Amino acid sequence: MRLFLRKVSYALTGIKTAFAEEKHIRIHVTVALLVIILGAIVSLHPIEWMIVLLTIGNIIALELINSGIERAVDFTGTEIHPLAKKAKDMSAGAVLIMSIIAVVIGIIIFMPKIIHLITL
Repeated sequence: MRLFLRKVSYALTGIKTAFAEEKHIRIHVTVALLVIILGAIVSLHPIEWMIVLLTIGNIIALELINSGIERAVDFTGTEIHPLAKKAKDMSAGAVLIMSIIAVVIGIIIFMPKIIHLITL
């Protein structure tokens, strides 16, 4: 149990560090909070909540992975190596793809509800 708690502590430290040092994590969390507030306003269905929360979790998790890859690559040296650039670009690309998918999911879930609210 102690080993498990220690590992959870390490993970929480990583999240805290990313939030303190990575602007993009703070942006994603801020947008996530706004989406959650909007979801409460438009009364999302439980399945819609699951989709929204999974999407938010995926983006934040990918951003943490991206930040970790960037730190690991930066640790290897200050010289810009083509393979290091590719690793950083690919991990950033993963976040971008998920962010685009999140916007599409948001449009599919929220747009009909927002239109309904506007036309009342």
